[in-house]
Amino acid sequence: MGIVARRKPARWETVRPAVWAAAPLLGALLLGALPIGARPALAQQGPIPVGVVAAELKPIADAMEFVGRVEAPERVDIRARVKAMLEAVLFKDGESVKEGQPLYRIEKAPFEADVQQAQGDVERAKAALALAKIQRERAEELLTKNAGTVVARDQAIANEDSSKGALLTAEAALNTAKINLGYTDIVSPITGRIGRTAFTRGHIIGPDSGPLATVVSQNPMYVTFPVSQRDYQEAQKEEGKADLSNVEVRIKFPDGSFYGEVGRINFIDVSVSRTTDTIVMRADVPNPKGQLTDGQLVRVELKSGKPEERIVIPQAALIADQAGVYVFVVEDGKAVVRRVKPGGNVGAGIVVEGIKAGEPVVVEGFEALRPGAAVRATPVVGVKG
Repeated sequence: MGIVARRKPARWETVRPAVWAAAPLLGALLLGALPIGARPALAQQGPIPVGVVAAELKPIADAMEFVGRVEAPERVDIRARVKAMLEAVLFKDGESVKEGQPLYRIEKAPFEADVQQAQGDVERAKAALALAKIQRERAEELLTKNAGTVVARDQAIANEDSSKGALLTAEAALNTAKINLGYTDIVSPITGRIGRTAFTRGHIIGPDSGPLATVVSQNPMYVTFPVSQRDYQEAQKEEGKADLSNVEVRIKFPDGSFYGEVGRINFIDVSVSRTTDTIVMRADVPNPKGQLTDGQLVRVELKSGKPEERIVIPQAALIADQAGVYVFVVEDGKAVVRRVKPGGNVGAGIVVEGIKAGEPVVVEGFEALRPGAAVRATPVVGVKG
């Protein structure tokens, strides 16, 4: 809740008693026609009743707030690596999946046939190699008996080496066929939540089909946020180190509530953006219950250093005018103006300078107050700084 700018009541103008005595009805009519904020205060019969809350001394840690976005540490687009008909979708949209869990099944028959064909090529290559080995041994034996020629022996050796190469090629083709057969079962590479499937059973899918679905990890999550150079340098001075590893990171949702888990900074970018003059920071935040969602826009509060005792009052007590911000406090039964310097918000309260702990601050009934006016102060229950 921000500072409420309130209109300063108009000053009471002194009017001659004779005029009022001559025209009481006219004065009453004119007074009733004015807006409430512009009405002059009528003469009070006794002190003005006001509600007060005592200024509290609370341990407050220095905090800075930024706009951030939640990001999943792991985000994978599921794609088909071979082309064939999609036989089955093995998950429900939006459910949690585990690493290695089957997601899609592609028809296997064409790839099983490729494996069998490659296996046959391997067997033929083995037989050719065995024959080439026998022919090389016979050529060598004939040469030792002067019954063969050197040319025949060399040809037999070359034929054997060629057969070895053919066998290696056939075995590589067999391995490729087996790999492609394995691609017909598409599994999740990570643990997380899977989005909506882009294809259903019966579609022809392949490497050119684009993502079939997307899986994002859930725990922990990252939150990234840009920090101005000025704020970054101030934080470095406060912490005395560049990594800021002891800074607490709290996430605030759009409704003002805080996320229950505390994060820690785990990354600071290596360069400053030339367009925004900011440096990107990233925090690691636990997400055991899945409350944080990838892409979510949040506010990020950084708290660092040891808490210091600060004065906290309700935000409802603040009044703003052209000279700044002030509050009314009750002193010796009278309303006294105190100029204050607001700081950061603390729940429904706000940190201020210019007030002492325990001083009664007016939070109700100050619309008709004037400096020095006699008041009857009553503590307000349920309103705290």
